[in-house]
Amino acid sequence: MGVLWVVGEIAEGHLARIGTELGTLGRALAAESGARLVGIVVGAEPGEAAAELASFVPEVIAIGAPGGDDRPAAAVIAGALLELARIEPSEHILLGATPDGRDAAGILSVGLGWGVLANATGVTWAHGSPVVEMSTFGGRLLTTSRFNGPNGIVTVRPNALTAEAAAGAGTVTARTYVAGPDEAVTVRVTGCVAEAGAAASIEEARVIISGGRGVAGPDGFETVRALADALGGAVGATRAAVDAGWIPYSHQIGQTGKIVKPTLYVALGISGAIQHKVGMQTAETIIAVNRDPDAPIAEFADLFVVGDLFEVVPALVAALADARTRAG
Repeated sequence: MGVLWVVGEIAEGHLARIGTELGTLGRALAAESGARLVGIVVGAEPGEAAAELASFVPEVIAIGAPGGDDRPAAAVIAGALLELARIEPSEHILLGATPDGRDAAGILSVGLGWGVLANATGVTWAHGSPVVEMSTFGGRLLTTSRFNGPNGIVTVRPNALTAEAAAGAGTVTARTYVAGPDEAVTVRVTGCVAEAGAAASIEEARVIISGGRGVAGPDGFETVRALADALGGAVGATRAAVDAGWIPYSHQIGQTGKIVKPTLYVALGISGAIQHKVGMQTAETIIAVNRDPDAPIAEFADLFVVGDLFEVVPALVAALADARTRAG
């Protein structure tokens, strides 16, 4: 029986949502392949996140990796996994296609000599190997790939899958990893610069208010932010808005940005091109405001408002403030 690892990341002390998605995917693959499924969480204090991952997989290893802030998280994760692989090897590893997940996958690929299939939107099992689905050409084409050997690493796009907890909680085993002087990854963090005005990760947000070309400039995003603040949401953007320099890339949603799955997605001045659609189409409810009644987003929005966003949004913000006042 083979072994399949799913690697959960830590976000503010808890399991990042990609970990719940990987755990759900791992259970499906383990059921199809007969593999033993093991979840792994690496961090200075992995206990809480590991316990949360145990709601999705039967076995979890919480690897405490003490150390300073001068080592990249990806290097710590990869170092701990390489050490674990020497003792308890696996056949396949699933990681999130996040900044840390992608970096860790690269380090693991070199350290283990395994291939990587990146940015998966879906994974199934057939003929003894994962079959990895990837989206290309702006979402117009889906490809399937598999490894030509017995081992491999897959990175999965956040929010591409729906998480579902297991029927019962799994077990958690605690271990410790301390990097040795001969560790292969010698990169050190010499400084961190926080992005001014950066909000919580849009990948984790339950409400997202996004602006597109129709926002008409950086000042227009103040209107977007006003509605986001009123609804307690995060601010997103299309590639056109980011390329124009109106808002940083960290807010970009779509084929070349982030995939999100909020409860509510409000698209302001966004036409709904396929490149943006693939990044937000799995939102539970989509509301769009656009002056063009023939905008493509009208075809898949749950509610489509034909109007000027600079008239509609201030009226909506005022109505929300009035409702809040009335509620006391």
